[in-house]
Amino acid sequence: MQNKDRSLRKKAYEEIKEYQEIVESDPYRLDFHLMPPVGLMNDPNGLIHWKDKYHVFFQWMPFKTGHGAKFWGHYTSQDLIHWIFEPIALTPSEWYEQNGCYSGSAVNHDGKMKLFYTGNVKNERNERETYQCLAVSEDGIHFEKKGVVIHLPEGYSAHFRDPKVWKHHDKWYMIIGAQTKDHFGCAVLYMSDDLIDWELKGEISGSKENDYLGYMWECPDLFHMDGVDVFLFSPQGLEPQGIHYNNVHQSGYVIGELDYDGAVLHHGPFCELDRGFEFYAPQTTLDEEGRRILIGWMGVPDQDEEKQPTRAYKWIHNMTIPRELRIKNGKFHQSPVEELKKMRGTLFEKKDFNINNESLHLSELDGDVMEIVLKFGHADPYNRFEIDLFDYAKLIYQNESKVLTLERKNFDNKSTESRSCQIPKLATLQLFIDQSSIEVFVNDGEEVFSSRIFPDKKNSSIHLSSSGSVTFDLWKWELTGYTYQTSEEAKREANMNPLNG
Repeated sequence: MQNKDRSLRKKAYEEIKEYQEIVESDPYRLDFHLMPPVGLMNDPNGLIHWKDKYHVFFQWMPFKTGHGAKFWGHYTSQDLIHWIFEPIALTPSEWYEQNGCYSGSAVNHDGKMKLFYTGNVKNERNERETYQCLAVSEDGIHFEKKGVVIHLPEGYSAHFRDPKVWKHHDKWYMIIGAQTKDHFGCAVLYMSDDLIDWELKGEISGSKENDYLGYMWECPDLFHMDGVDVFLFSPQGLEPQGIHYNNVHQSGYVIGELDYDGAVLHHGPFCELDRGFEFYAPQTTLDEEGRRILIGWMGVPDQDEEKQPTRAYKWIHNMTIPRELRIKNGKFHQSPVEELKKMRGTLFEKKDFNINNESLHLSELDGDVMEIVLKFGHADPYNRFEIDLFDYAKLIYQNESKVLTLERKNFDNKSTESRSCQIPKLATLQLFIDQSSIEVFVNDGEEVFSSRIFPDKKNSSIHLSSSGSVTFDLWKWELTGYTYQTSEEAKREANMNPLNG
């Protein structure tokens, strides 16, 4: 199918060239987040640190701002700041992936990069078929497809996808997100000696009637960290429970111990990874410095995607900033990677700043690409503290109820919507604001809110207000953002103009 692959690549690159000026004219285009060059971006795939480079593959629909037969796009970076758009990694050119090269992972094996992904097929009766597939590369850029390595086992629906592969001792393991024939979400474990022949070990965890956790689990990721096994996944079908599970679909984790012989994960309760409006399908990798790095999709499937204003400019969605994971007191903490400090420019600093039953505007905080850090005093007698961002979004901490809330205007009808979490004591807030997104790290990453925001671009002002007296130190940096370029190989393949930031 080399002719079909070449044809699909050609059409995708033509789409980039045709709409490049429109895409880059969007005032909501981001400065320091990975975005598609055109069309729709969703799940991060194949996240790996390989031969001194970070590789971020991504689900990509180049031909529209909706979902469809996905490609794998590809960015690389040596420092998580300067990014190179590489040649397209995978196109849905073969029979076993004709309706999309769905999500998966990457491993280093014998000096080669190997991608495992789900081939999505709709047959002549419009029934879904699913295949777990392998592609291999010598250079991390050009991939040779090896075809199907796992077919759908008995007992599961065709919603069986997103393989994550890792090595434990001398064996390779693969975890796949799945749905049982009874419509319960679960995770299935395979084992292999050679990454070609795979043995089904069993269902390591799953949703049950008496412990319901959704009808489908997507984008699984399992790794060992600080003496425990951590399982990340994105369950679909959870009903809201107070301040929990308020997005259409969720992403979270459990901590425990995987019994590799018995194929059972003994674990604690499910915890949400992010409290914001847009966060899904996170994936992690262990880099060569020993850090566990996470990147997520700043979007949620089926959640007002068609109402986002960037669609008028022929693109939609982006990734989160890279985050380093740590476990503290049995809970994940997420911190922006250290490399992002290199983006810091002009600094505004104010120590022991106090506001007391007032609302004020500091012109020094104006802007739409910046990092803001607040470190709070220990014993201030306040009831409420609020940060109003561009008359569009608000961060509100209620000291009495110990609840932190992010409010914003709905994409469609501009009504107010909110997401919240419990914070027993508000110590620090770190805000990354970028044209049309906000990521809030609370108490050094104890909680995180990731969301898209689309304020009037004429309004760049921030207001601080309180009920009672609040004292804090404040730092604000203007941020320079990422740099982008197109690799020489991709330019030769596409005969396209370089991408701009």
